[in-house]
Parts: sequence; structure tokens; C-alpha cells
Amino acid sequence: MDIETRGEQPYAAVKATVTPEAFGTIADRFPEVMQWLADRELPVLGAPFLRYLRVTGEEFEVEAGIPTIAGVVGDGEVFTSTLPAGQYVVALHEGSPDGLAAVTDRILAKTVRFDRDGDRWGARVETYFTDPAVEPDQSKWATEVAIRLAD
Repeated sequence: MDIETRGEQPYAAVKATVTPEAFGTIADRFPEVMQWLADRELPVLGAPFLRYLRVTGEEFEVEAGIPTIAGVVGDGEVFTSTLPAGQYVVALHEGSPDGLAAVTDRILAKTVRFDRDGDRWGARVETYFTDPAVEPDQSKWATEVAIRLAD
């Protein structure tokens, strides 16, 4: 685990509130955001990510986002926003997404103050570096978990 200082990152995304059982429905919307960017000839500036806005025992409010350039106006279900600048605790996970909860738990066990208010998070992000269509073997997937520290 490392602490990194990051600048703001604009992105395009869709948002949903999902239960643990229906979690895959938000990740399945990455192609929709990619198509929206492609239709507007806007560059993709990084790997897709999920931004957790609210986490409870029963549900997650999550954005499926793709980094892009600033100044983009959303429409329809696709909107634009910005990941905030600041210091993030970062850990890389290699393997199945089933292991991401344990990585997140290890980060949250650190004795630091996170950018959160109750069940709401300023920036709690999972970035997916591996395209499952290219690499179907989950043991070879690379995912980064990054959680912003409080200012």
C-alpha cells in the first residue's frame, strides 16, 4: 500500500444504486459510457473505474466511469464529473475481483482519516486495468483500489 498525491481527473459516467447480488449490473454499463465517448470523438484517458459514493450493508451507490478530458457536457444517463485531487491510499490487487473486499478492508484498517461522512465517500475507487474480453483468466486481472484521505 502506498499514499499517492493525485490531481483532479474528469470523467464520464453512469450511476446506479445496487445490491450486492445485482452489483454486476453497474459494471456491465462500461460499454455504454465508452460508446457515448466514442460517439462524441472524445478521448479515453485511462482505465474504467467504479466510484463508490455510498456504501451500506444493503446497497451501494456507484458510478461506472471512464477518465476523459475536462469541459465535457453529459446528456441522457451519461454525466460528467471529476475525481477530486488529494492524497489517496492505493493498493494493487492481482487476481479475481472476489479479493477486492479484502484489499479494501486492509486499506480501511489503516490509522488515517478518510474522506468520508458516515456511509458517504469523497473518492473510493476501483480501477480495472485488465479487459476481461482480452484476458478471461481472472487470476491475471489487475485492479487498483484507491481511497482519498481527508484534507
